[in-house]
Amino acid sequence: MYDPTVARLTYRALLGRRRALILGALPMLLIAISIVVRALAGADDQTASDLLGGLALATMVPIIGVIAGTGAIGPEIDDGSVVYLLSKPLKRPTIIFTKLIVAIAVTMVFSALPTFIAGYILNGNGQQIAVAYTVAALVASIAYAAIFLLLGTVSRHAVVFGLVYALVWEALFGSLVEGARTLSVQQWSLAVAQKVAGGDMVTSDVGLTTATVLLVVVTVLATWYAGQKLRSLTLAGEE
Repeated sequence: MYDPTVARLTYRALLGRRRALILGALPMLLIAISIVVRALAGADDQTASDLLGGLALATMVPIIGVIAGTGAIGPEIDDGSVVYLLSKPLKRPTIIFTKLIVAIAVTMVFSALPTFIAGYILNGNGQQIAVAYTVAALVASIAYAAIFLLLGTVSRHAVVFGLVYALVWEALFGSLVEGARTLSVQQWSLAVAQKVAGGDMVTSDVGLTTATVLLVVVTVLATWYAGQKLRSLTLAGEE
């Protein structure tokens, strides 16, 4: 289910100079803001939770997911170079699964690691806040990578739609609109973070069991459907 050659090509595409700069911009901004906040306000648990929840988890993680998920396959479909990959004796699910693993890894590195660093700067991991939000970022990275990889296979405007989803649904509705929170990857990952933190600094509107089931179902379904779309793309090209 995992092909090293496909993985190497995908890593090379995602971590090219231009895309790497884009991927690194938000993490650097998060860390810079954390340094300033710590210098001005000192170590404060509530401030740390608010910043990690509002900027890191609600904004940075889904945007990184958009860049990594759509970038893992979208450009290849747009410029037609995916035909070269599809001409190889590889199962289509293997291609999708390999690209998903790469997208997950890139999203985790550029979102979870900066989240932990920022959390440690803000309050030294008091009340396990830094670790809790890092775990949430890791969990969310898996679901986002699958969702946006699927989006990259079904639309030529995947980045635009992905950013709208990330900034409008996750950052806005997922944080502010009560009914929408149940269908938010952010809230699902917060349920896991709440379990890790154990206190009342990190909360979620979704129960842990429900969140876990939804995270697994969405990831599996998105990955499966992406494989089906790639299979249909191949058949269309052969016809």
